[in-house]
Amino acid sequence: MITTPNLLSPGRRQFLQQSCAGIAALTLLGNPLQALAESQSSSAVKKTGLQLYTLRDMMEKSVADTLKLVAGVGYGDVEFAGYFGHSAEDIRKLLDANGLSAPSVHVPLDVLRSALPQVIKDAKVIGHQYIVLPWISEEQRGDSVDNYKKLAVELNGFAKPIKDAGLQLAYHNHDFELTPVKGGLPYDVLLSETDKELVKMELDLFWAVKAGVDPLTLFAANPGRFPLVHVKDMAKDGAMVDVGTGTIDFKAIFAKAGQAGIRHQFIEHDNSNNRITTIRQGYQALSQVLKG
Repeated sequence: MITTPNLLSPGRRQFLQQSCAGIAALTLLGNPLQALAESQSSSAVKKTGLQLYTLRDMMEKSVADTLKLVAGVGYGDVEFAGYFGHSAEDIRKLLDANGLSAPSVHVPLDVLRSALPQVIKDAKVIGHQYIVLPWISEEQRGDSVDNYKKLAVELNGFAKPIKDAGLQLAYHNHDFELTPVKGGLPYDVLLSETDKELVKMELDLFWAVKAGVDPLTLFAANPGRFPLVHVKDMAKDGAMVDVGTGTIDFKAIFAKAGQAGIRHQFIEHDNSNNRITTIRQGYQALSQVLKG
């Protein structure tokens, strides 16, 4: 069990600090093996998931009640961002009791550095398949690509014991990785200087679009690199809104799920004014998209 206090902090930065160019696009049209791979990947993308950070205030009060609520809405998958004082065994029992799976978990950089063996152990108990680095602080990322080069080396290092345990490391973006800095684009560095088999990406669709990057361009240039996505919507003014009420074309994005390699997708809203409405609206909207 990880009891590090930084996993429990309620503020997004504090919580996560403490608690497209790259490879050239491949032209694969007409390739029967690729078509089969895309079909298989698409069939695995049907379950609607929720990133539990959306309900962090509820999670702090009662993990059990929150998971019951989420299951009641219809979600099958959840992604954790902290266990709120519960042991891995307790979390697994609560998931099983509600018919939920937790394919992935967000783990801050300092915890990966200090407690990776325990992170892996807990992940296997709970049933996580992916361990995701969700955020790096301003100090950690600096003002050039140099720190991202160092991070890429570190990610490859984390990923080896994670892979040896039968799990997968992934990196979750915000907009800053997709914004040019001194020396280039940070996301290009992370894509090109990490081993594509060891380090996958959890693409946050909102933050990619916010940065002016087309997810479809990333998918085409880096096929199979995105097994996880965060599904968040954007209003015309750039604000984050409930999924299905904004401007992002999720139908077009999920039409390329096979190319991207998407296997799990999670509704998220960082600062919803009505958490219940948000998760219900998101579930209904994404479920319709996934039905195709």
